[in-house]
Amino acid sequence: MAGENQNLRKVEARINQNLFIICSIVTLATMALMAIDFFTRGSFLPAQFNLFYLAVVLIYSLHKELLRWLGDKKERRQGEIFVYGWVLLTTLLYVVNFFSRNYYSYSKEGYPVGTLREIAFLTVEILIVFILTRFFKLLEVIYHKKKGL
Repeated sequence: MAGENQNLRKVEARINQNLFIICSIVTLATMALMAIDFFTRGSFLPAQFNLFYLAVVLIYSLHKELLRWLGDKKERRQGEIFVYGWVLLTTLLYVVNFFSRNYYSYSKEGYPVGTLREIAFLTVEILIVFILTRFFKLLEVIYHKKKGL
């Protein structure tokens, strides 16, 4: 039974590493598309990647928590890179927009562009996923402490 559990953890750890790679690629693509949309002031049709991206991050995060509940004690905090990246990108774009006197908030025709708001909203969603996974980690620690593990 212990060998089966160990084998399961190894398989799940490999799957989680693959999910991290997929999540990294999708993160970079989403960031690039949103930055292009921001700097071109809405010249492209919105990528509408947000829901797909959020689902990929959520799947990766939940799988990582599953690994933790299976007893994987290795502290790999790779997912935090996504959180820090989004916060940094969003802050940078707000600063650029501020110093350009809202230049990137309006299209060439003068219509409001919601790209910065969409990026900020996605960043908040990523922060929520991060906080939820931290909550699950606390639950896991409390659970194992009560069981005496």
